[in-house]
Amino acid sequence: MPFTLFVIGNIASGKSTACSYLARSGARHLDLDVIAKSFYVPGSVIVDSIAEAFGWDVLDESGEVRSSVLAQRAFVDEGSVHQLNEIVHPVLLDYLSNILLPVPCCSLVVPTPALTVVEISAPASFTDAFGLADEVIAITAPLDTRRACAIERGMSGSDFDARSDLQPSEDELKMMADTVIDNSVADDTLFRSLDLWLEDRGIRLADGK
Repeated sequence: MPFTLFVIGNIASGKSTACSYLARSGARHLDLDVIAKSFYVPGSVIVDSIAEAFGWDVLDESGEVRSSVLAQRAFVDEGSVHQLNEIVHPVLLDYLSNILLPVPCCSLVVPTPALTVVEISAPASFTDAFGLADEVIAITAPLDTRRACAIERGMSGSDFDARSDLQPSEDELKMMADTVIDNSVADDTLFRSLDLWLEDRGIRLADGK
């Protein structure tokens, strides 16, 4: 039977690394951040709502949302984050439901992958979608480790701190998950943990895992 896995984690925890590893192994990978940005184009049902909430100058000359400008305004406090989520998440939920719950006649024609991995960066405000998943995994790592990782890949310390302050604590994140994978060590422990998880669930992917 096809299996749907939601992967959650705070910024620079390694959730994207985990999802990419599973995708390379043959899983279908859906990144909700990427999908959300695909709605930032002219004519989208949410563009006007975003502009009304955060200023019309978040749009470029063509009417597309400038993600960097939106981020500067949306990730400043919990109220702004909530406002953005209220606009984007209903559309995301509909989109995701259409993918994960296809019309029966169509599912007979289009093959369904053994594993679909959904990467979720803002799980606290998306828990109403968790019923679409067979399991939720949280990828965790200490704050100092995540901060160092984020800075190493080009994010400023102040930007990391601002975004991290708006995210759930590691304990809160663990409470949302069925399974927790610790990614505090910079070796292949994360990948071995994912391989073991696949084995325990009896999921075989395209590369034989």
